[in-house]
Amino acid sequence: MRFRPDQRIRRRAEFRQVYDHGTRIRGRYSTLFILPNKLDVGRLGIAATKKLGGAVQRNRAKRLIREVFRHNKIASGFDVVVVPKRDLLQASLTVLEADYRSLLERRLRQWR
Repeated sequence: MRFRPDQRIRRRAEFRQVYDHGTRIRGRYSTLFILPNKLDVGRLGIAATKKLGGAVQRNRAKRLIREVFRHNKIASGFDVVVVPKRDLLQASLTVLEADYRSLLERRLRQWR
């Protein structure tokens, strides 16, 4: 399965809305902002800043985050913005998936 365009948050206004009205969840490898949306599909936004490193490191972090999101469809009906931390670059994909899943499941249980 691909990461389709309807699953992406792209516009600054959409990011701003998730930051302003969403819930922040701090994890070891990233900070998540999560906000319910009116759609049947979960959407992902990634905010990889230059604090993370150069273009190569930022692109690697974005690839890893997209892969984790694509494999774990637990946030359908929510907008998720991920701000990666430097530790994410040294972590394996399975560790990232476990961290992402535990952070989201804990928060989503409170909403449902």
